Amino acid sequence: MSNKKKTILDTIKQNDGIIRLKPAWVARDFLPPGRRLGLPEDQYELGERGGICERWVGSTTKADNKVSVPNEGLSILNIDSDEEITLKEAVELLPKELLGDDYSKKHDGLKRLPKIFDYKYRLPYHIHQMEHHAKLVGCNSKEEAYYFPEDVPLGEEAETYFGVHPYIAQQKKYDLLMPHMIEWKDDTILQHARAFMQIPGDGYHVPSGTLHAPGSALTIELQEDSDVFAMLQPKTGGKIIDKELLWKDVTETDRKEKGEKIILEMINWEISGDPYFYENRHTPPILIEETKQEGGEEYWIFYNTNKFSGKKLVVKPGGKFISKDKGVYNILVWRGNGTFDGLDIEGENFEQDELIVCHDKAVKEIEVINTGDRDLIIYKFFGPDINDVPMLPKYEG
Repeated sequence: MSNKKKTILDTIKQNDGIIRLKPAWVARDFLPPGRRLGLPEDQYELGERGGICERWVGSTTKADNKVSVPNEGLSILNIDSDEEITLKEAVELLPKELLGDDYSKKHDGLKRLPKIFDYKYRLPYHIHQMEHHAKLVGCNSKEEAYYFPEDVPLGEEAETYFGVHPYIAQQKKYDLLMPHMIEWKDDTILQHARAFMQIPGDGYHVPSGTLHAPGSALTIELQEDSDVFAMLQPKTGGKIIDKELLWKDVTETDRKEKGEKIILEMINWEISGDPYFYENRHTPPILIEETKQEGGEEYWIFYNTNKFSGKKLVVKPGGKFISKDKGVYNILVWRGNGTFDGLDIEGENFEQDELIVCHDKAVKEIEVINTGDRDLIIYKFFGPDINDVPMLPKYEG
């Protein structure tokens, strides 16, 4: 048995199926950071890499940035070890122990990526490629969902543009977007989209191929394990971004033969042009009645898809909650402090706010205790095919 494998196995046994993780900070160079991730002020700016705009949580996905940094985006096990071990390595070396016997036979990893993104301004209007086009560049598609936490400033541009005006899709006037991509000079492409306010304690489900420009609210995001995108908006945050971000995940052949038109083929026009986008994609929290207890309660915050799911657990001051789930998950302790199966946890403490709960532990009862004087808030993140989640009824007017 390799040294790494033995170290991971010993940690799992020592902590009875729970492993602490370190934060994974990710830089982006197309927008300045919102500076709401809890880092010291002097740690946000990273020169040519840009600034720290995202924290990835329980991540087995490598960040795909122009300036590549070893292990950027990958979560590191927070354990006493002579060598750095990533969560990706742990899952690959011990899939049965982390994912469970049955699950590991059907899934080659955790297959989801939770993150917090924190930008000063609205993100550019963009898409994440659907499965077919993502596979052409050796990547996965990227369906995603958002939740906006209640206790954080919303930022300067707290509204998200989704899709296009319905007539564009209904009348197949897709070429309206072409001049903006070709001329690459301003942000007027947003005139073709509709804006939705970002409301604290609210959220949205966004399938791959959907046009969107997320607003400046600090956002808890859950998505497929991928970093593919195509940026269609030339100007954002007052500056012109590199047009290479339009082509980042387009094959050289498609770029040469089809030019900007290839991007139109990557858009899911049915969803982007849905006149009832809000009704079909808006995902406010749903109380989980069957797990409600005197000491606390859970809510579905990521649902309406089988590709991932997520819960928000709230334990009252001095309260206790018995947690029991259907498979492996990781947690982010957002606010408050307490214990999780006896392990000390504390929101905003990077040494104690992130755990992965292996399958055999997750399916047993785990005692979560709030030892503080305010609500203990924990986000739980699950991969595909673990939970039976609520699905929004299709609204067609």
